[in-house]
Amino acid sequence: MTYFLTKLRFILLTLFSLLAFAASAWYYYQSELEAPMNLSTSNVLIEIKQGDSLNTVLARLREQKILKTPWIAKLYAKEKQLANKIKVGEFSLHAGTNIIGLFDLITSNQQFSYSIRFIEGTTFRDMQKVLEAQSKLKHLLEGLTEADILKRLNLGSGLSNLEGQFYPDTYIFLKNDTDISILKRAHKRLQTILKAEWANKQKDLPLKTPYEALILASIVEKETGAAHERSEISGVFMRRLEKRMRLQTDPTVIYGLGARYQGNITRKHLKEVTPYNTYRIKGLPPTPIAMVGRDAIHAAVNPKKGASLYFVAKGDGTHQFSDTIKAHNKAVRKFQLKRRADYRSSQ
Repeated sequence: MTYFLTKLRFILLTLFSLLAFAASAWYYYQSELEAPMNLSTSNVLIEIKQGDSLNTVLARLREQKILKTPWIAKLYAKEKQLANKIKVGEFSLHAGTNIIGLFDLITSNQQFSYSIRFIEGTTFRDMQKVLEAQSKLKHLLEGLTEADILKRLNLGSGLSNLEGQFYPDTYIFLKNDTDISILKRAHKRLQTILKAEWANKQKDLPLKTPYEALILASIVEKETGAAHERSEISGVFMRRLEKRMRLQTDPTVIYGLGARYQGNITRKHLKEVTPYNTYRIKGLPPTPIAMVGRDAIHAAVNPKKGASLYFVAKGDGTHQFSDTIKAHNKAVRKFQLKRRADYRSSQ
């Protein structure tokens, strides 16, 4: 009997010890999972690269002294079957993030993102410079000609120029996204908007295709200083096209001059024959001259009704519109030949 009690006491003591150890181990495991990681600042950016294994990620976090107990993190990942759910990209760890929060983040689609902005009225070359300056993008455009880029973008055989083919907006991207992917998104967005606006255009316009609407929209974009004037400016150009008058718009001349333009248009420039000099050619120039926003596209296909055929910058960002050449010349003398001290054009 004494032997039995002694053995039973030993067994119970052993079980109690095991339970106490298990409880202690569980408490330690849970406390390590919930303890904030060692972040030197309130926000720390970590990167998970293509092909990184769980062990690689945890080892890197330990090297960075962010994670003290990678084996705890490995146990947790195994328990929750998370090893194959880790996403590629950059992730921002905030103060107070623990191992559980770490895995919630790196198995989500909450990668740290960047933004890039293209502005209405700027050119494709300007767009290239913005892309080139973004270090987080993978640059695939370097060294490519415009013809090469057209092929890479697969925009169709009918297009020979990239000007105006992208929608100006802010685009969100992840590290190592490509500049090509940004261009594709911007082109797709433009096509969606252009198609919708063309489908709801005014009837009987002297525009045969959406591309012609895009060309006119780019001129409206460059000529407009005050938003409320877009449709009125479009109306002037539309009536000129209908009457087979030359558009005579300075932004097209400037675009045709390219790098030769140094801030002033001369009489020599206006007389020079280029595909973009609308003082010398009839109709629209061959391509858009800038990126355009939706408002400019809308104005191009929904011009304001009226009789005005001329306009001149007043120096405050707006224009004086005239129905006759006599009235226009009078406005030119008033606003151009006697410019106010704070004069500014719409450009």
